[in-house]
Amino acid sequence: MAPWALLSPGVLVRTGHTVLTWGITLVLFLHDTALRQWEEQGELLLPLTFLLLVLGSLLLYLAVSLMDPGYVNVQPQPQEEVKEEQTAMVPQAIPLRRCRYCLVLQPLRARHCRECRRCVRRYDHHCPWMENCVGERNHPLFVAYLALQLVVLLWSLYLAWSGLHFFQPWGLWLRSSGLLFATFLLLSLFSLVASLLLASHLYLVAGNTTTWELISSHRIAYLRQRSSNPFDRGLTRNLAHFFCGWPSGSWETLWAEGEEEEEEGRSQAV
Repeated sequence: MAPWALLSPGVLVRTGHTVLTWGITLVLFLHDTALRQWEEQGELLLPLTFLLLVLGSLLLYLAVSLMDPGYVNVQPQPQEEVKEEQTAMVPQAIPLRRCRYCLVLQPLRARHCRECRRCVRRYDHHCPWMENCVGERNHPLFVAYLALQLVVLLWSLYLAWSGLHFFQPWGLWLRSSGLLFATFLLLSLFSLVASLLLASHLYLVAGNTTTWELISSHRIAYLRQRSSNPFDRGLTRNLAHFFCGWPSGSWETLWAEGEEEEEEGRSQAV
């Protein structure tokens, strides 16, 4: 590996996240918080559980940031060729278009990411904190990471608050608890951001849509000509498809089925 590869944005961001995570954890252990009180009382189960949750959130973060988000292969594999043949049998009012950057044939819901320089299936967004795209393959893990991270942040927020004793003189309090108070403010900000992100992504998952589709629906051909989301199959099926991959099938097939259902609804209304 070339030395300058260690200074790439991805390495710097992931290293920063790891250092910040363990730095905040160390601050909580070194100050007079509930964590320290549990240790002194010999109640090691809760501190150990907290450490395992922190480690789990960090491993999930690394998994989401390092894995393939669902890149569209430049050279299609045999299985993908079969899918394209099946897709060609589905009646489509919108032909698949070729990406002008990497020249691959984009399936529905795919988009080219300029940061990753690749087309991503079911593209949601490019996350700068991950330095990776959130797409078809890692979006479920991304939501799981947000949920676990929020649990860790809220618990850390409680622990930081438990160590802030305001009855001391101002100068003494600032020297003994200034770092812990700064950690509390930082955790408050992170908790707010994680809460908003988790709520927004659960809303998107419930409707089987993505951040990109929600923001740019007026510019996306396969959404612009439809009155409703063509991929929405109800809350239960949307959640089952997102987290378990059931029912399986291409987005082109779902789009065509939705088109038929909408045409039937129009004919019945007439």
